[in-house]
Amino acid sequence: MVHDGADVPEGPVNLDAVRVAFDEERLISDAGLLVTATLAQRLGIEQLVNESVWLDPQLPGACLPGRKVMSLVHGMLAGAYSIDDMDMLRAGSTGLILGHRVMAPSTLGTFLRAFTFGHVRQLDRVLDQALTRAWQAGAGPGEGPLVIDIDSFVGEVHGYQKQGAGFGYTHQRGYHPLVATRAGSGEVLHVRFRKGQAASPRGALRFLDELIARVERAGASGAKLLRADSAFWNKKLIARLERAGWHYSIGVRLQYWVKDAIAAIPEPDWQPLADYPESGEAQIAETLVGQQRLVVRRVRLVGAQAELFPDWRHFAFLTNRTDPLALVEAEHRQHATVELAIRDLKDQALAHFPSGKFNANAAWTVIACLAHNLLRWTSLLGLPGDTVRTARTLRRRLLSLPGRLTRSARRWILHLPARWPWQHDFIRALARIRALPAPG
Repeated sequence: MVHDGADVPEGPVNLDAVRVAFDEERLISDAGLLVTATLAQRLGIEQLVNESVWLDPQLPGACLPGRKVMSLVHGMLAGAYSIDDMDMLRAGSTGLILGHRVMAPSTLGTFLRAFTFGHVRQLDRVLDQALTRAWQAGAGPGEGPLVIDIDSFVGEVHGYQKQGAGFGYTHQRGYHPLVATRAGSGEVLHVRFRKGQAASPRGALRFLDELIARVERAGASGAKLLRADSAFWNKKLIARLERAGWHYSIGVRLQYWVKDAIAAIPEPDWQPLADYPESGEAQIAETLVGQQRLVVRRVRLVGAQAELFPDWRHFAFLTNRTDPLALVEAEHRQHATVELAIRDLKDQALAHFPSGKFNANAAWTVIACLAHNLLRWTSLLGLPGDTVRTARTLRRRLLSLPGRLTRSARRWILHLPARWPWQHDFIRALARIRALPAPG
C-alpha cells in the first residue's frame, strides 16, 4: 500500500490483511546508487572502458563494453555476487538513476566470456586511469605519505568446471589473486588474478614495477612505504624498491642467519611492548644484518596458558626506515589491515567467481575492485574527514535505501524514506560529488 499524502498509518497494520502486488514501476530498490553513479560519471569511467577495452568485434557481446562494465559495477555495489543477480538493476525504475542502460544478465555473461588475458589487461588500465582521476579529484594522498600493503588471498570455489582453480597452501580449491591496497582508505591500487596453485610471490616483481609506475602517474609525490609478509621477501624486490626511493617493511623467514642474528642481540636491548594483550608478553629489539636493519618481536604466553607456548616465538622483518624502533615495529604490525580490504572484497562480488572461464573470472575480479574503489571514493570525496566504513556499512547507510522516482514540472524527483538515520550524510555526499567537474 502506497500513501502519497499525510494519511500514513501511525500504528502497525494487520499483517495477514496486507495484499502484495509487484506492480509499482516507479520504485527503486537501491536508490543510493544515484551517488555512486554520479561519481562514476564525474570520473568518466564508462568512456574510459569504451576507449580501453577492444574485444573481438566478431564475438557476441563485444559492443558497448562501457555500458556492460558499469552494469556489472552497479550490480556489485547493490550486493550482487553472481551474474544472475545483476537482474536486480532492472526492477522498477532503478535503471533510470544509473546514467546508462542496464544490460541483461545473459548479455553480461556473454561479455565476460569474450575476454582474453590481453583484454583483462586492457580492463586493468581502466582501474589505473580511474585511480588517477579519483586522486586528482581529491581522494589521493598528494604530497602526504602513502602506505601500501601487498598480500594474496584464496578465493574459494566449488566444482570441477572452473578453469585454473586449484589447491594452494590453504588446501581449499580456488584462485589465488595478488592485491595491493592503500592503508587507511582500503582502496585496491592493483590486482592480478592468478591460478589457485600459484605460489604467493609468483609475479610479484612485475606486479611491483606496475604498482610503482601506477601510483606515480596517479600523483602520489610524498614518501611511500610498502609493507608485506615474509612470502614476498626477495632481494630483487627490495632492490627495486630502493632504486625507486621507497621505504619498505618486509617480513623474513627464520632462516639460520636470521636466528643467529636474533641470538646475538644482547638481553638488555629488548624493550617491552605496552600495548600487547595481558594474556601474553612481547618485547622488541633490532640489529643489523650486513647493511640492512632487522627488527624483531618476540612473544610468549603468561599466566595459566603459559605452558602452551612457554618459549619465545620470534617475528622478524627487514626495513630501510630510520624512524625510532617502536614506531617502525608498530606500523609494520598494522600491515594486518590489508585483511580488512580483502574481507570487504569477499563480502562483495568476490564472494564467488561466477564463470567457468578463467579470463572471465579475471575480468570479474578487476571489475569487482573497480566497484570497491568507487564506493571508497564516494566516502573519501563525499564525506571527507569521516571514518572510512566497511563496504557493508556504506551499502546499508548510503546505497540500500528504497526510493520512488516521480516527474513533476519537467523535473525528476527521487523520494526517499522520511527520517532516514543517515539522510544528512547522503545529501552531503551527493552535493560534494555533484560539485566535482565533469570529465573533459
